[in-house]
Amino acid sequence: MITKYIKRHSVLARITHGVVAISCILLAISGLFVLITAWNNGVGSEFTIAMRWTHRLLAIPFILIPLLAIIISPKGFVHLFKNNIFGKWDADDRAFAMRFLPYLFAPGKVHMPPQREVKSLQRVADGTLLFAGVFAAISGMILWLNTGLLPGGEWAYHFSQSTLLTAKIVHDISFIVIIVFGLGHIYLGAGIFEPYHGTLNLMFGNGKIKEADAAYHWGYWANNELAIGKNVVEVKDGEKKRGDTASEGWEK
Repeated sequence: MITKYIKRHSVLARITHGVVAISCILLAISGLFVLITAWNNGVGSEFTIAMRWTHRLLAIPFILIPLLAIIISPKGFVHLFKNNIFGKWDADDRAFAMRFLPYLFAPGKVHMPPQREVKSLQRVADGTLLFAGVFAAISGMILWLNTGLLPGGEWAYHFSQSTLLTAKIVHDISFIVIIVFGLGHIYLGAGIFEPYHGTLNLMFGNGKIKEADAAYHWGYWANNELAIGKNVVEVKDGEKKRGDTASEGWEK
């Protein structure tokens, strides 16, 4: 028996997503010790300072790895914005959005319309996370620079109080948005929600999905990929799926 798989995410996309996801989770944990005063008092000043510097250092891969991915695959970055996040909605996209909440509570009873490469509400969530991440990074760098890039206060650039206040508000709001949308992203992307079982493999596995699962989640995209055939792999029972190469970038 032959099973068809469609490559959905390249090596570069999976590495970038993995680094950002892990660093984001650790940033959230360390950030809570900085944000919540009661936690600060409970763990002591030394531990809080350690968490603050851990938070800052974790921001480095969170910022640099996506920038490096953009340099390596600019076409993928344009595709992400033009086709996915800001892709035009059609009737099926709107219908999916309207039925999503009932679908979460009764997936077996709600029929969802076919979707393209990225589902309509996923575009909203991904865009929100992306922009919240950008705002968190910029505001965080302002706050970091103000106290000095090094522990001794060296390499500091002092901003006005109004700029610092704005940066702190933006950073805190971005932080909350990332946590809220991030939890939803984990719930669906990690396959905790039953209809999404197995989707964790897309970003933390080989990046491929079975033809039937692809058709269920992204019907239009799956049909298009099967017609083109470029990213389709046929596997006989007992055989291993072929791997990817890092040079494939973000392109589908």
